[in-house]
Amino acid sequence: MSAANHKRNPGIPLDLGWVRATTVNLSATQRRTQTLGSRRSVKKDWQAAWLLRAITMIDLTTLAGDDTPGKVTRMCAKARQPLRQDIIDDLDIGGIGLTVGAVCVYHQRVQNALAALRGSSIPVAAVSTGFPAGLSPFAQRIEEIHQSVEAGAQEIDIVISREHVLRGNWRALYDEVCEMRRAGGDAHIKTILATGELGTLWNVAKASKVCMMAGADFIKTSTGKEPVNATLDVGLTMVREIRAYEALTGYRIGFKPAGGIRSAKDALSWLILIKEELGDAWLNNRLFRFGASGLLTDIERQLSHHVTGRYAASHHMPMA
Repeated sequence: MSAANHKRNPGIPLDLGWVRATTVNLSATQRRTQTLGSRRSVKKDWQAAWLLRAITMIDLTTLAGDDTPGKVTRMCAKARQPLRQDIIDDLDIGGIGLTVGAVCVYHQRVQNALAALRGSSIPVAAVSTGFPAGLSPFAQRIEEIHQSVEAGAQEIDIVISREHVLRGNWRALYDEVCEMRRAGGDAHIKTILATGELGTLWNVAKASKVCMMAGADFIKTSTGKEPVNATLDVGLTMVREIRAYEALTGYRIGFKPAGGIRSAKDALSWLILIKEELGDAWLNNRLFRFGASGLLTDIERQLSHHVTGRYAASHHMPMA
């Protein structure tokens, strides 16, 4: 089954036995992630190729109180042409149609993003369900999904109720995500676990299983608003649950680390993790995304260094 035509996860009945049997070896997880960058090195042309691939997997994001139509329009221009023209020319990649994987905005900015991306194949993702805390009334959170889909969002990033995880109420979490998946219809659902607020890796692993069983298309680490966001320890825990779910059901679930991923070096570490744990089938934007706002700037800076031999100041890498 190729990544291009993999079937959407329909979900399965909640298996509480599988959830309760979850184990995570904390020390082994930490040893694995601590050696990730030192065991494998990507240099020169290979590094440039990996960074170009990383660009195609970015959900270019703005989720701030000062978001305006103009700010979203500028970001969408960057989404359509992620690199400066001189870098594109020097790398001789003008013919590949390089873009980011998606643009991610609040519901109020969905129509602005759609207008700015008209004629491209870049999808618009909307954060929903009381983002980032997920504490608004449930009916209101469901209505947010309906409104974002009606506005034209092709992807919905939902947040779960952390309370269900912290209290071990897996049935409530399962039912919640099932209802959100139904509300999204054909829009792909990226389920944000907010792992920095779940307490332990055991909780992260169990929540990952329940959300996948409920029909999530992606599981995502964080909103980007928690004190601790995407870490490799959390990422390793989640992708191993993705691998286990595929072995159990045959369905491939996407993965999205988000929050605090700002450097090209960070991006390479995540790509190495995905390649080693899930394989090449996940190294595409149908099954892997970075949730990021500043990552693209550093990748562009590193690619500029690759072609010129000099590091440019960050302000030479404008967002538009």
